[in-house]
Amino acid sequence: MAKKLLVTIAGLILVLGFLVGTKAAQITSMIAASKLARQPSDAVSTTVAKREQWRPVVAGVGTVTAVQGVTVSAQMSGNVAEIAFESGAIVKEGDLLLRLDTTVEEAQLRAAEAGVALAKLNIERARDLLGKNSISQSEFDVADAQFKQSNAQADNIRAVIAKKTIRAPFAGRLGIRLVNIGQTLKEGENIVSLQSMDPVYVNFFLPQQNLASAAVGQEVAVMSDASPGKNFSGRLTAIAAEVDAATRNVKLQATLANNDGLLRPGMFVNVNVFEAATRDIIVVPATAVIYASYGNSIFVVEKGTDGALTAKQHFVQLGETRGDFVEITKGIEVGAEVVTSGAFKLRNGSSVNVDNSKVPVPSQNPTPADS
Repeated sequence: MAKKLLVTIAGLILVLGFLVGTKAAQITSMIAASKLARQPSDAVSTTVAKREQWRPVVAGVGTVTAVQGVTVSAQMSGNVAEIAFESGAIVKEGDLLLRLDTTVEEAQLRAAEAGVALAKLNIERARDLLGKNSISQSEFDVADAQFKQSNAQADNIRAVIAKKTIRAPFAGRLGIRLVNIGQTLKEGENIVSLQSMDPVYVNFFLPQQNLASAAVGQEVAVMSDASPGKNFSGRLTAIAAEVDAATRNVKLQATLANNDGLLRPGMFVNVNVFEAATRDIIVVPATAVIYASYGNSIFVVEKGTDGALTAKQHFVQLGETRGDFVEITKGIEVGAEVVTSGAFKLRNGSSVNVDNSKVPVPSQNPTPADS
């Protein structure tokens, strides 16, 4: 009985040992295979870090204003007899805009002109008689004074008629008319806005720390969302003498040509002020940068001795950003192949597969279709 039990136990031990050995061999084989196996490569797109020359630029926001802009108003009260303009029309200096009723003044002017004619005859007779010593000098002086007074009265009526005839004080574009035929206007009541359109001013503010780099004559580029993709060029023409004590900003003014009239007074615009000198920098698309609180980084693709591509993480320091590009001041060199899309899924040393078949083209002045 004891002998059968020992044989059974020995058989179980042999079976168990065989099973353990077989399983150990399988595990060892799997470990060896896993060491030889290569992780699947991550698909990424890349571009080459390049060197460019950028001109230092200071950005601000501004407002377009007219070089000359007024709201034309009535100088005297009266009834509107004629409106000689259309809303939105372009007018020249001196063009008739509006005429108030002047029938009373015109009648008064005819009477005054008759008085001038009579006074002129009297002064001519008096001059002739004075030459013949037929009248005294004082009588001649009275006739001369009456002649001058008659002329002054006529000139006064002419001035009233002129003030009731409203003309464009300068060339420009009219706004929406604010009056109607037959309306009685009071002195100072608005008639229509008139704005000169070419050139125009752009007023904007910059922080006081940028004041040292601003100088009259610098090139200025202006962008408006009303004209996507278009840059308006001008020059910095004035810098305020004082800094705003509340904001520590300084006001500047640029002058721009506006031949096509795309810039309108009151329009909001973005302003870039360029310095004359340029500087060499390394730039990459902004999508290549992985932003993190512990430091910004970029993955650079490197080829191993076996031909495999791996991504190596480089911590970088960033500079100026323009459009889709960002300046790299430290961390990579010109010519480095950097990952521009798919970097978020990479780790240092990850195997990558480069696919640049569908890569958007970055631009310093991007104009998205749905912006």
